[in-house]
Amino acid sequence: MRILLTGFEPFNNGKLNPSEQIVQTIAEQFESGAAISGVQLHTAILPVVFTESSELLRHLIALHKPEAVICLGQAEGRKEISFERVAINLDDARIADNAGRIITDQPVVANGPDAHFTTLPVRQLVQAVRAEGMAAGLSLSAGTFVCNHIFYSVQHALAGQQKRSGFIHVPLIPEQATEFEGQPTMALDRQVEAIEIAILVAAGAYDA
Repeated sequence: MRILLTGFEPFNNGKLNPSEQIVQTIAEQFESGAAISGVQLHTAILPVVFTESSELLRHLIALHKPEAVICLGQAEGRKEISFERVAINLDDARIADNAGRIITDQPVVANGPDAHFTTLPVRQLVQAVRAEGMAAGLSLSAGTFVCNHIFYSVQHALAGQQKRSGFIHVPLIPEQATEFEGQPTMALDRQVEAIEIAILVAAGAYDA
């Protein structure tokens, strides 16, 4: 099964982005021969920039023709792996993207539906990750920054194609504790394990 896994670069003057670290770690594992049986994995790190990020993602989908797309993003303040359920057609940023732009009250896709739901089996994903001892839950809001922009874009691009796609927010990692004082963190290796489980579930290869 062809799966596209994406993360984001650091943003808002941050030094790290756990979603980037997770994707790079999993990509390195695949390159070293520790691949997941039956999965052909493609990975990419997206810019935290409105429009450019969604344009690149659509290009990657056209290039690799994945049967599942899993997008990751950082969510400071969250203490669990958060499987997003719904993307809304709204760009409304409180901070600038990495191109220095603040976009407010704009649709992600002009004349698109108000919302798109994930097509990942999110309840199964939560159960599978929790079964391995990691904190996981469902979320009803991916915000209105570039994470939601990507989430809506991929769901819109793949609407009606019977492909699994969606967005997962991940917590900060301990290395970011000084940058985000008092915010919860989760070790990178545990987050990598959780996303590997998500890949297995998306591929229909998870053996509970």
